[in-house]
Amino acid sequence: MQIIELSDHPGERLQAVVRQRERAQEQALAAYEQELARHRANVAAARTARSEAWARRHWLAWLRGVFAVWAERGRTPSRPVFYSETTDQEAILTAGIEGEQLVANEAGRALSDDWILLRGYRNSGGEIDHLLLGPGGLFAIEVKHRNATVHIDGDEWRFEKYDRFGNLVEEGWITDRGGRSPSRQVNDSADVLQRFLDSRCHQRFEIARIVLLTHPRSELGSHRNLTVSVATSVDTVLDWVREPAPTLPPAQIAELQQLIERDHRHHQLHNGSRRKTGQQGRRLNSR
Repeated sequence: MQIIELSDHPGERLQAVVRQRERAQEQALAAYEQELARHRANVAAARTARSEAWARRHWLAWLRGVFAVWAERGRTPSRPVFYSETTDQEAILTAGIEGEQLVANEAGRALSDDWILLRGYRNSGGEIDHLLLGPGGLFAIEVKHRNATVHIDGDEWRFEKYDRFGNLVEEGWITDRGGRSPSRQVNDSADVLQRFLDSRCHQRFEIARIVLLTHPRSELGSHRNLTVSVATSVDTVLDWVREPAPTLPPAQIAELQQLIERDHRHHQLHNGSRRKTGQQGRRLNSR
């Protein structure tokens, strides 16, 4: 299987989160150093005042100075303590990256060179973790690496996490930063891609949409009105992609690959220009 890395959005997000944490730590340390310098200056000033009172035999002022030195010493700022080198968000992103790599590794071992895995495709509808293209068709795969039981009703996804004693310890909705469920994430992007390919290709075909739960303890709970296929193992996905009889000849696979890459570059350039314009606007507003 051929692997084409269109973008590494999860890796970029992880690096951004790490940089944000490191900047926050640097800022906290800088603030501590400034506070410590002020504290030391205050202690020195209190000691000077105490010494001057002693030299002048101003005993009451000297006694006040003694207490002032003690009080200033008691105000020594505490050095910030960073209990964890990684945040929860970093751990989630890292787990997601590992889940995506698991898919690439296992699909690479199982599929022939007739198949192409395009990673990190992006358009105006969002991003698709994997586009798997080969004789059996085109499959849009969204990967979720979550240690939980997942319940689905249409495009509403929620999770329940239990401890080893069977006690419910956490529950909530599964959404991205825009409030979209996994099925909406893959469908929004796949719909845009479907329209683009339909406008360029002579032969129409449907993009299969899949959400893959890669965590070893992921379980599919109650589910109804599914808008995507849901799998809890890479093997299941591989069975699905190899199940249909080959429908795409090599020439059409090559054409689709070129169209997908071209469309990704178009949206990447568009998003980059939009971000640049936004940054310039922010700089102008700050003047």
